[in-house]
Amino acid sequence: MTLVQLEYVIAVDTYRSFVAAAEHCYVTQPTLSMQIQKLEESIGAKIFDRSRQPVVPTEIGEKIIRQARVILNESKKIEELLQEEKGEISGELKVGVIPTVAPYLLPDVLTGFLKAYPKLQLQIWEYTTERILQELRVGRLDCGILSTPLQENGIEEIPLYYETFVAYVSEKSPLYQKKMVTTDEIANEKLWLLNEGHCMRGQVLNLCHYKHNQGVDASFEYNTGSVETLKRMVDINAGITILPEMSILGYDEDQLSHVRYFKAPEPVREISLVTTRNFVKKQAVNALKNEILAIVPERFKSKKKKEIMGFDH
Repeated sequence: MTLVQLEYVIAVDTYRSFVAAAEHCYVTQPTLSMQIQKLEESIGAKIFDRSRQPVVPTEIGEKIIRQARVILNESKKIEELLQEEKGEISGELKVGVIPTVAPYLLPDVLTGFLKAYPKLQLQIWEYTTERILQELRVGRLDCGILSTPLQENGIEEIPLYYETFVAYVSEKSPLYQKKMVTTDEIANEKLWLLNEGHCMRGQVLNLCHYKHNQGVDASFEYNTGSVETLKRMVDINAGITILPEMSILGYDEDQLSHVRYFKAPEPVREISLVTTRNFVKKQAVNALKNEILAIVPERFKSKKKKEIMGFDH
């Protein structure tokens, strides 16, 4: 049994295809298949049921794969120790970020981070919360940045900052005349929402106990994963939408005239760096955390966790 064989096994389990696994491991499909077959012969057990498509692990194969992931993770910690000894951070760091955070946080973070760690190859994907957790568990991501708490087994959460939600209001809305708004007032408005699968949609619905409808224009519903698109829909088609406060930091005077803060208690979400409990690349993840904390405004760090409203993900 070799680490390379275990790597091939995990790749097949991850991609559920010998061809895709071979491409990921940069070997030919016959080479990968032969090595897995040798491993199966040496342990006297079949790891995969090759008669099914996509390929699935056998019952004993699932147990072997779980242990293989532990073994490979532990082996990678040797490289981590060597990097720590040399005082350098290198290799790859694969990060998943939810779309309601990525465009407002990452541009400022990346400038300093990439300059500080030129030997580190940073790879970032914008995914929903569910997709980030899935990719973390199979090892395709090293960490994620998303809204917490998650209360997921095997997932560690490192809170970074607490972000207030604000309302973005059309000039045609009666709420435009108010200085501040309440969650009850929003429930009576035409509300533009992110589509299914985005945790912020559930948070907003929970915020105002809103039953999703499009009011007078019930025949029209726009599905989007972009906060900026929601803002444009308000500008052009009236109504309101809910934005994370980080998204309005660069607004000009005209755009800010549409923003309304909530009366206390303000709705707040917690943004955290998440990893699996046995994750590696601790130095790189910690460096990313420190870079984020360095650029986040101080007021985002001062909100207490107890102020977070009960959002559903």
